[in-house]
Amino acid sequence: MPATRAAPAVTTNAGSGTLGHFRHRLNTMPIPEFWECACAELGEADPVMASLIARYPDTVLTTRGDPFQTLARAIVGQQISVKAADSVWARFAGFVETVHPEQVATLELDALTACGLSRRKAEYLRDLAGHFVDGRVQPARWETMTDEAVIAELVGVRGIGRWTAEMFLIFNLLRPDVWPVDDIGLQKAVALHYLDNARPTPGVLRRHGERHAPWRTVATWYLWRSLDPTVVQY
Repeated sequence: MPATRAAPAVTTNAGSGTLGHFRHRLNTMPIPEFWECACAELGEADPVMASLIARYPDTVLTTRGDPFQTLARAIVGQQISVKAADSVWARFAGFVETVHPEQVATLELDALTACGLSRRKAEYLRDLAGHFVDGRVQPARWETMTDEAVIAELVGVRGIGRWTAEMFLIFNLLRPDVWPVDDIGLQKAVALHYLDNARPTPGVLRRHGERHAPWRTVATWYLWRSLDPTVVQY
């Protein structure tokens, strides 16, 4: 059984503590409707989660609402740091002006690589744009599809593997129970907080994630914040 660090439980007092703060914030910014319930249940079940939720009361998952931009950002961010991804994205978005599939599909690869994208990522972005333009992907259907069905459709696009599809489920569709076992940040955070810094195998990480169901997205979010308090948004 993995060792956990003792930490104070999250208070459920409506007028004080972390959940009281969440209730206040419900009136000031949009957050996923499941967030408060998820934080309460995670905090009650796991002292590490309780500590992280209390430590980062102002970080909440939000969505840009644009499926194409979310997927494009995820492709740009593959295998590079958040800082590097932000820099490349800023150059790309500045060049494109409007990040829209019809426009991106017409861009020359050399123009995209001049923005700092690798040639492969430039090809991936154009392929993604083509899937949107010709209807091979249909975002309007995704809200009613299961997580695995959405992943199966997305991985048909060049450059989108399971990790990128899971980022889309988290950051665009706001699905509450995604546990991206291939994510390096999640691996590091679970190692840090639960496994005495021993990096988990995929099997160990999957089994560990079961303790956070059905709110694995929220657990992932706070574990990410424990490594980098800067909020990432795709």
